[in-house]
Amino acid sequence: MKHLYIKIVFLLAVIFTIGACEEEDNLQSEGQWELSTPSIVSPQNDDKIVLDENTTNELITFTWTQATSSAGYGVFYSVVIVDGDNPDYNNPIMEIKAENGGKDLSATVSYGNLDTALSLAGYAANTNVNLTWAAVAQSLSKQEMNTSTLIVTRFENEIIPTQLFLSGTATENGDDLSSAIPLRRLNNAEGNSSNNYEIYTSLTAGNTFMFYSEQSLPAHKYGGFEGNLVKNGDPISVAEDGQYRISVDLDNNTYSLLKIDRWSVVGSPIINNWGGDEPLEYIGGGVWQAAIEFVDTGGFLFRANGDWSYLLKRVVGTTNEVIMESEASSQGLSYEDIPSEEKGTMIVTLDLSSNAYTYSIEKDPNAAEPIETPETLFLFVNNTMIEELTKDGDVFKTTNYLALQTSDVVTLNSASDGSGNGYTIYSSIGATDTPNDTKVTVNANISAGSDGIAVERDQAYAFSIDFSNAKLSWSYYNITLYQWDEINQKWDDRDEYLMTYVHPYKFTTSASLKANFDMKFFSPWDNDFGADDPSALSGSMTNHGGSNFRNIITDGTYNVSIEISNDYLTGTYSFE
Repeated sequence: MKHLYIKIVFLLAVIFTIGACEEEDNLQSEGQWELSTPSIVSPQNDDKIVLDENTTNELITFTWTQATSSAGYGVFYSVVIVDGDNPDYNNPIMEIKAENGGKDLSATVSYGNLDTALSLAGYAANTNVNLTWAAVAQSLSKQEMNTSTLIVTRFENEIIPTQLFLSGTATENGDDLSSAIPLRRLNNAEGNSSNNYEIYTSLTAGNTFMFYSEQSLPAHKYGGFEGNLVKNGDPISVAEDGQYRISVDLDNNTYSLLKIDRWSVVGSPIINNWGGDEPLEYIGGGVWQAAIEFVDTGGFLFRANGDWSYLLKRVVGTTNEVIMESEASSQGLSYEDIPSEEKGTMIVTLDLSSNAYTYSIEKDPNAAEPIETPETLFLFVNNTMIEELTKDGDVFKTTNYLALQTSDVVTLNSASDGSGNGYTIYSSIGATDTPNDTKVTVNANISAGSDGIAVERDQAYAFSIDFSNAKLSWSYYNITLYQWDEINQKWDDRDEYLMTYVHPYKFTTSASLKANFDMKFFSPWDNDFGADDPSALSGSMTNHGGSNFRNIITDGTYNVSIEISNDYLTGTYSFE
């Protein structure tokens, strides 16, 4: 046994010694051995391959001859495909590992996979693409390759992505593609996914954005210009900062931009109900939100830019999903006004992020406490009682519009002589930063007290005070002169002249007017003043009842003025 043990130990020592010597030989300096170059077998130089989209799984086989390491090291192979005119082997269109874990002398790719790679690289469908392919041999850190040219015809029809993302310096998430913002894929009339996408988001002027099919590269990339969507086109930009709805149609390769100046709540629950307009504030990520006074129950909707063409209503059969009224039928949906049984100060949220399109209504936890409703309420201007307000439950309203001037001071009191309970209003009236919208409405908190509130803008105001919510709202109208070519039906080419309010109840403007064009005075569309005698240069006019003015027979610049009644039902006008 002792002799056997010694022989085994000796034999193991010899084996380890031989193995160590072989390993040392295998690790000889790389400069002391060579790797031969593989030769192309097929496809050969300038071979043509037509990709057939009806046989996407058909294979193309690349073959080559063996490369040899002079030191006997293992050799592994791959195929690299690059642009034939501008080959870039560091950024190939496609890289394919050889069969059998990279050891065989062939590699395959399907028609479908190659067409996808060419599409991602930006080559147009149904075109001939000049390519170069290389058979690459790799042994340790040494590499040799041989190349051949190839002409490939892409599928007849372009690949259309099933998702889109927005990225670029103009976007909310910047140009980090991994943080690209998803677009919402819309359904067709049958309820199936279409190739139409949209997103509500914020964009900055002077920067750019593009659309991507993935949040990483490679991806289909789309730029464009003037509404035309172009694959691998120039980045797109906007002229103004703001919020936009971006719509993309991949079937027709178009895009459109709608600037969203505001989303507003309109309807029965708000002050002035269907004649009111309570704006929401954009808070980012496709979401708008605001605290709004709901003074009544009933239906409402969301309106963009004060335009009745852009209305969001509730999808029938859902609890809180919304759809653009004008687009519901094309997506196989029906709609209804949004119901509400709530009253008080509500936090209204409109979520138009890609996976939402919903709304929510919640009680404002920071709302002011209700005030005991008096039996009567009187409005004073500069300590003079002007009007007893009309009571309807907890709400008092002025009967007509009151013409107020800058520096007037408005107070409220429960007694006509000012000896009753007073109320403090926490806001100025007609602040100079209020917008030139059709109708401006501003809410303010009130409490018990006697502090007056200053008027900051000459205008004709209406007031509403809701004691159940401790809120006062004031509002006024702006009026715009519209001029258009009615004879040739060119309403869309109209001119609009915003008029300047002049105390009391007057509006004026200087306008370049054209002969035989039609005109009206609008606060779209609450006020619609038309002429009692449409051909006269001066006379009387009626709200929602008069005819179009057609009183200009000579082109020129005219001074236009109107004076309205305090109930906005009638008025007078003159063109000079």
